[in-house]
Amino acid sequence: MFGFSRKAAEMPDPANAPAGRSQAIPTSETHSVLRTAIQGPYPDGFESAMFGMGCFWGVERIFWKVPGVHVTAVGYAAGYTPNPTYQEVCSGLTGHNEVVLVVFDPAKVSYETLLKAFWEGHDPTQGLRQGNDVGSQYRSGIYAYSQAQREAAEASKAAFSSALKARGFDAITTEIIDAPEFYFAEDYHQQYLQKNPSGYCGLGGTGVACQIGTGVAAE
Repeated sequence: MFGFSRKAAEMPDPANAPAGRSQAIPTSETHSVLRTAIQGPYPDGFESAMFGMGCFWGVERIFWKVPGVHVTAVGYAAGYTPNPTYQEVCSGLTGHNEVVLVVFDPAKVSYETLLKAFWEGHDPTQGLRQGNDVGSQYRSGIYAYSQAQREAAEASKAAFSSALKARGFDAITTEIIDAPEFYFAEDYHQQYLQKNPSGYCGLGGTGVACQIGTGVAAE
């Protein structure tokens, strides 16, 4: 993205992380596709999900197209630097992942459906990279907001792992942890591919179907 140099595929040392800042980075107020409030407040009864799948421009587009999703936003999470800038994240020193926050109506779309979109939308076996994008900010991750989400994520991982293994893929490297603090990315990153239809998207799935959410349970 934006021609930044390739970074080593390893997690950085927290001691070298930028100090960050106490104030949030300014971002958009309204989703340019869904026309909903990006930073809330969100309707009662709605739930949040958070995923990292590589460059967050393409990831966000996957999820805003899912019926039942109320709003999406790109940002940074699971690193060391508070309120980081994009330049700081791209330095490879913050430890943050490029992630997408998904707020959804559970009466219209299940978390398992979002997990299916997650697994099929990228290659979760590549470690700290996705395609040509190399570095800790491009790692595969599921960040759970509840025990139920974490259990569903682990079950879907087991199911998809078996499917990938049968097709000759390496082991899944996706991190599954409790949701850390989400830091909204800058305004120009929000819904980037809607604003720039010919913009870069480095995502590519494996071509393997994930059966989670279709009535098939993990063995």
